[in-house]
Amino acid sequence: MHNPPVRSLRICVTEKCNLKCFFCHKEWDPSVDCLLGPREISRIVKAASSLGINRVKITGGEPLLRSDIVEIIRGISPLVEEVSLVTNGALLEDYALDLKNAGLSRVNVSLPSLVSSKYRSITGNGNIERVFNGINVAIEAGLTPLKINMVVLKGVNDDEVEEMMDYACNINAILQLIELQPIPGDEQVFEKFHASLKDLEKSIESRSIMKTLNQTGQRPVYVIPKNGGKVIVEIVSPVNNPIFCSQCSKLRVTCDGRLKPCLLRNDNLVSIIEQARSENGLEFLMKKLREAIALKEPYWKILTV
Repeated sequence: MHNPPVRSLRICVTEKCNLKCFFCHKEWDPSVDCLLGPREISRIVKAASSLGINRVKITGGEPLLRSDIVEIIRGISPLVEEVSLVTNGALLEDYALDLKNAGLSRVNVSLPSLVSSKYRSITGNGNIERVFNGINVAIEAGLTPLKINMVVLKGVNDDEVEEMMDYACNINAILQLIELQPIPGDEQVFEKFHASLKDLEKSIESRSIMKTLNQTGQRPVYVIPKNGGKVIVEIVSPVNNPIFCSQCSKLRVTCDGRLKPCLLRNDNLVSIIEQARSENGLEFLMKKLREAIALKEPYWKILTV
């Protein structure tokens, strides 16, 4: 099975988070501490862009807990075509305009529920009004198309999908419905709350007026008539999905400076912290990036008899 070219770098800038979502897999990041500074991150992105990687997504933890997050964005935005950021939205109201001015293109906001009491329960006492305010300010600042990330949880929020579609339509956002993945060290969460998205996707597809695929060909994207308008819904269904894996074009960077070829594996990481700290380490960084890219293989494989 041939892997597509790597076009996206997903950089974790901190493990810390101001919420405690019980379903969070923390991106399987094995880091002990956050070590990458803005200059080191810029060097990594510069090397990656030299290899044709043209999109960067900043992740965490919660990236907006980094006091230098605007500096990080400002340093890497001239180097690639797009820089986006995944956030829980609690601090977005304070940062949105500065991030836009620093060169951030758009944001994904994790939003597991629209119900305040349920949101507090899922996130460990998070304030949903701050998230709504942050989303509104981000849209006003032009951090668009804004995406709402909704991890679908059986018996928790799977009854809110329709309302989330309404909300996304009303604010002109894209809704990503995401399948829960196993939680390292807490498989019981997956067993209890995992919901297959197959039936949900069939229902959405039956109502759609258009179906396409996302940039990598991994995710079906549907356009649904809603409230006199339209809403775009992406289905992110990776579990036991070899097609999803075979189309993966991402490479990850842990917050302590290791390249991670696969979200679900920690046995093939490539350290780049030494090269990232060197003023003359560009060629060596490119070599390490090629090494990590060569290690990429589908986690979920097509079984042949």
